Amino acid sequence: MKTNFTPEQLADPATAISEGAIRTCVHCGFCTATCPTYVLLGDERDSPRGRIWLIRDMLERGATPTPEVVTHIDRCLSCLACVTTCPSGVDYAHLIDHARAHVENRYRRPFADRALRWALANIIPHRARFAAMLRLGRVASPLAGILGKRVDGLLYLARSNKPLAVKLEASASAEQRKGRVIMQGGCAEPVLRPQYQAAATRLLNRAGYDVLRAPQEGCCGSLVHHLGRENEALGFVRRTIDAWWPLIEDGNIDAIIATASGCGATIKDYGFLMRADQAYAAKATRISALTKDVTELLKPADIARSMTREVRVAYHSACSLQHGQKIAVAPRTLLEAAGFRVSVPAEAHLCCGSAGTYNVLQPEIAGRLGDRKVEKLAALNPEVIATGNIGCAVQIGARTGIPVVHVVELLDWASGGPMPAALRKNALETT
Repeated sequence: MKTNFTPEQLADPATAISEGAIRTCVHCGFCTATCPTYVLLGDERDSPRGRIWLIRDMLERGATPTPEVVTHIDRCLSCLACVTTCPSGVDYAHLIDHARAHVENRYRRPFADRALRWALANIIPHRARFAAMLRLGRVASPLAGILGKRVDGLLYLARSNKPLAVKLEASASAEQRKGRVIMQGGCAEPVLRPQYQAAATRLLNRAGYDVLRAPQEGCCGSLVHHLGRENEALGFVRRTIDAWWPLIEDGNIDAIIATASGCGATIKDYGFLMRADQAYAAKATRISALTKDVTELLKPADIARSMTREVRVAYHSACSLQHGQKIAVAPRTLLEAAGFRVSVPAEAHLCCGSAGTYNVLQPEIAGRLGDRKVEKLAALNPEVIATGNIGCAVQIGARTGIPVVHVVELLDWASGGPMPAALRKNALETT
């Protein structure tokens, strides 16, 4: 695609990278078939190539974005299905991130929108605040349906969340020990589903890995990054690096493990995000190289199969895993090695509508995508739905009575760990 940026504009590194992405686009239209918003809405401006045209025009003019342009940029889920599809290798991920930051810095949203975004950015990334919000939300849950669909999503989250007390083991047995990993804690997942990391820790211990944690570590920065709040995101990134670096310097760290694929995708991009920061660039690159989804590190041989019958599992591949991290096969391979009968739904490439805070900020589109995803999953007649991301689990779980669990919960169960709590509620037997 032809561009007309001035030399002064291209002196800005972010604009230069975006210009390269824009010029790579040949408008072939392959991306339209896999873009969730275009599939739903049929509006070219809600397709990747349509957004690229809008972003080019917005950045070239350097003017305040119009409400129309902001609407179509906001509707992007950052699912990155278009990146998987694109034959030209357009760097859409960094282009849409730059566009969001540009909008955040130059566009004044209506008060209600600003207030909601401020609340999301200042509550969810902080575990104590998020937990307090959920407790307050449970009290306010009778107001669902009165305060609007955006607030309804948060009230459902509060009403459905039942905190569990979990024990986080840390050490492999001496005779099995083969490495050391850092477990990324994150912000939302340990508040909503602490059992995910507990199951992952048990699995890693059995596989021979000591699991280390950095008490000072919190949000990876993903949530505010995708809200366009660039400076805040970089602040979270620096704090995360500072928390992990002493453990890395101490030596012999084999990997940084993420159980939330959305976080994993962002941490793997730390090297890019911190490229201009002389104090952090090298550290960020090292951390990106160390980061792995838990299903990347584990191998089928690490799973001690103990299932007495095949449980039917519908596997939902999170966008941040299959498109963001390019991990499509490993989770299913591990589940099958553990003895589960795994099926993948039609339209597996399409987003479920969670996408971080998208299901709060864009409830109409997110709801339609969530319903569509559940319909495809339910058609498989599964006993359980498995995924690798907390947002997907919440989004899908809100729309079905089929238990929804993390992949590691099933792998842990198959290896001798406890039955996942969601399955105990449904009295799923394995005899």
